[in-house]
Amino acid sequence: MRLMLSKPLTANVLKVIAIVAMFVDHASYWIVPKGTAPDLIVHFIGRLAAPIMCYLIAEGYRHTSNIRKYIFRLFLFAVVSHFPYVLFFELKWWQATSVMWGLLMGLVALTVSRLPNVPVVARLSAVLACCLFAWTADWNYIAVLWILVFGWFHGRFVWQMAGYAAIGGLFYLLPLTHLGSDCFYRFGILFAIPLFAMYNGTRGRKSGLIKWGFYVFYPVHLLVLHLLKFVIPD
Repeated sequence: MRLMLSKPLTANVLKVIAIVAMFVDHASYWIVPKGTAPDLIVHFIGRLAAPIMCYLIAEGYRHTSNIRKYIFRLFLFAVVSHFPYVLFFELKWWQATSVMWGLLMGLVALTVSRLPNVPVVARLSAVLACCLFAWTADWNYIAVLWILVFGWFHGRFVWQMAGYAAIGGLFYLLPLTHLGSDCFYRFGILFAIPLFAMYNGTRGRKSGLIKWGFYVFYPVHLLVLHLLKFVIPD
């Protein structure tokens, strides 16, 4: 009880926060005028989604009873999410893919890196391959590296957050020197750290809706937002 009071956030609550942050971020692309203060604020909030998803993937790896089913489920929804993603962002089907693919590659990399009796060189090669395969995904190899750090340092919060901040700083914030002030919303990734600090390590109330809700919500919300473009003008 004392743990719950000091750290009130369950995995279910983190999922809801990620879903809300992701939805407002994506909706803002055609509802909120680009470059305005509301646009920057919404994208700042949206930066919470990907780190939380990566964190929960690493947690899922620790708690799943069947890693193969977990990987297959993520693969299935990565495939399902591809076309809603490219439609919404008006991309060619081969140009890019969704964050779900990056999450899948992160899970595969974490799983392979923890295999016993496998040479270190082979594991590092597999991790590198996963980073390369995630190159065209939203959040690309950053998502893979975050999942690895969260998984490798499970139970060592300071090390998790140090690795998370280092990867985010090097590969996501440092390029700000070339992108301009309009991209300072990227610092929103750092505000995921207090949320992780309030996570109590439990899943929360068992619910099939919550378990499957995120996987279903991701492609559906992109498809719905894409269709709304034709109903509500920019």
